[in-house]
Amino acid sequence: MTTTPNQPWIDLRSDTVTHPSREMRDAMHAAEVGDDVYNDDPTVLRLQELAADMFGYEAALFAPSGTQTNLIALMTHCGRGDEYLVGQEAHTYKYEGGGAAVLGSIQPQPIANQLDGSIALADIEGYIKQDDIHFARTRLLALENTIGGRVLPADYVAEATALAHQRGLATHLDGARVCNAAVKQGISLRAVTEGFDSVSVCLSKGLGAPVGSVLCGSKPFIEASKRWRKMLGGGMRQAGVIAAAGIYALQHNIDRLADDHANADMLARGLAELPGVKLHAMPQTNILWLDIPADSVARLRDALEAAHIRATVGARMRLVTHLDVDAGGVARTLDVFRTVFAQ
Repeated sequence: MTTTPNQPWIDLRSDTVTHPSREMRDAMHAAEVGDDVYNDDPTVLRLQELAADMFGYEAALFAPSGTQTNLIALMTHCGRGDEYLVGQEAHTYKYEGGGAAVLGSIQPQPIANQLDGSIALADIEGYIKQDDIHFARTRLLALENTIGGRVLPADYVAEATALAHQRGLATHLDGARVCNAAVKQGISLRAVTEGFDSVSVCLSKGLGAPVGSVLCGSKPFIEASKRWRKMLGGGMRQAGVIAAAGIYALQHNIDRLADDHANADMLARGLAELPGVKLHAMPQTNILWLDIPADSVARLRDALEAAHIRATVGARMRLVTHLDVDAGGVARTLDVFRTVFAQ
């Protein structure tokens, strides 16, 4: 393994770390703007119309982050004292600061995820509360796709959302990486979101925009969501500058997600050959999980840093490929791992 001080950095911490391309920056520079709170920013309106059409909904709402679009959805679907069913590993439950409970007065009912990331249908059925004053009112089923890089099977999604609707629940998809799921399964964006009353789609993860998410749903749902977005501080003004990046991302950066999946597979296959490295499973999309011996953590961290590679290093690690990591970057990363674990 050879390194030079001028080597570009490779960042495997997340697919949130991508930099906008020159073409995306040009689109941002040329964006027409208005005032989005007055609903007259033409580029934001165009992004919302594009997203709604692509994902198969009547309307969409642009917001600063996926955490906010998820929270807006939960607060629109549920009232104070209501409950939503959610996986123990789900981002809306585990990684969003408890916002549903703290800001929405919505009780999460966490349920164990299966190995494939799904929630067992019997568990969904079993956790729906009776209509009883002692219980929170179960209003919503929230799923995530992909979840930890795993793709929910289409048949499962159809059965889970049908069950929820049969029991009078609304359905929400945290689709931060739903485009990865669609590309992996070789199905349309509309097919992968079918069955959900709302979906949150992140533009700043694998799609490469610098900021923003869109929430899609029916027209009445999105109109109600605008009030919560304003209350949560998500009302933006000349937001067309960043909305233009979202438009570019949706129009140019979906099909290329297959490259990220291929690079994650290449990285996983190389790591699987090394003594001391244990993969949890071969990656389905752009996220892989691995364990390394605790006494190797400091050595690996130092070696990656010296090679200008950023990663969150620990006994349990997540590595994420994205549009700023090519096959050459994967090869450089594998060189470092081979050097460390050959010792």
